[in-house]
Amino acid sequence: MARMTMIEAIRDAHDVSMSRDEKVVVFGQDVGYFGGVFRCTKGLQQKYGMQRCFDTPINESGIVGTAVGMAAYGLRPCVEIQFADYMYPAYDQLVSEAARLRYRSNGDFIAPLTVRMPTGGGIFGGQTHSQSPEALFAHVSGLKTVIPSNPYDAKGLLIASIEDNDPVIFLEPKRLYNGPFDGHHDAAVTPWSKHELGEVPEGHYTVPLGKAAIRRPGADVTILAYGTMVHVALAAVEETGVDGEVIDLRSIVPLDLDTITESVAKTGRCVIVHEATRTCGFGAELAALVAHHCFYSLEAAIVRVTGYDTPYPHAQEWDYFPGPKRVGAALTQVMEAS
Repeated sequence: MARMTMIEAIRDAHDVSMSRDEKVVVFGQDVGYFGGVFRCTKGLQQKYGMQRCFDTPINESGIVGTAVGMAAYGLRPCVEIQFADYMYPAYDQLVSEAARLRYRSNGDFIAPLTVRMPTGGGIFGGQTHSQSPEALFAHVSGLKTVIPSNPYDAKGLLIASIEDNDPVIFLEPKRLYNGPFDGHHDAAVTPWSKHELGEVPEGHYTVPLGKAAIRRPGADVTILAYGTMVHVALAAVEETGVDGEVIDLRSIVPLDLDTITESVAKTGRCVIVHEATRTCGFGAELAALVAHHCFYSLEAAIVRVTGYDTPYPHAQEWDYFPGPKRVGAALTQVMEAS
């Protein structure tokens, strides 16, 4: 198997999907000739032509609206929004059209489209290039929301998303794009293989949407995370020595509630980690679900470690970014509370 960065794995997923199904088309700002701002679509236009991989104007609502129409009439568009922060002009197209199409047509039409977006911080993008808006999509019935944490999952989940018959929001953590990340802001040098990640099979394979992965088994506390925060959680466990079970959700809609509840029933404690702002972040939904389904198993209060309720600061990015010290303090807290 080849070793790939997440960018290379995403590019390979596009290639595999386009080679298998001529109905798959890729478009967005600079995705054609330039190959995307992060080069996730490099070479696709040269290989598949300008009708199947093409550039668009700077118009997010037009990009998504066009994709909805294409999907309704038989194509499988996979579109790129340059940053998740730029999705807001197209939010109405997603909520009012893509997410509702199957329901409002009583199943006569479907919307098999995938919307790819770089998300999160860690590259000093500032307040308009570092947001984590996953909760806004998870709130909308009819959308699926996927967030990979490693190259293997990125390829398998993207292929599964493109093949899915419902609209999928595919959020790609920018901090993980160009190589391995061991959870520490000052030491991004640990090989993916440290956590058995990074080897990417050639050809077609899928990772099922709605199935979490246990990245590290443990008995003391369940840690729920996704995207970049999976690696932060793993680093925090190593630094504290707490026997934490790290669960990579991989998709938040659909959500693998069975894996979550089985883990919390075993450990009796739960720490939730995400980079997005705290208030109404997806961690609140996770906390509610754990409290409801695992109430009699809990030996300590559920703790959330999140971003702050402020715009993402440029100069103080690593103070905002939930790091292993903050996660480690939460692990200590839940262990001392029992």
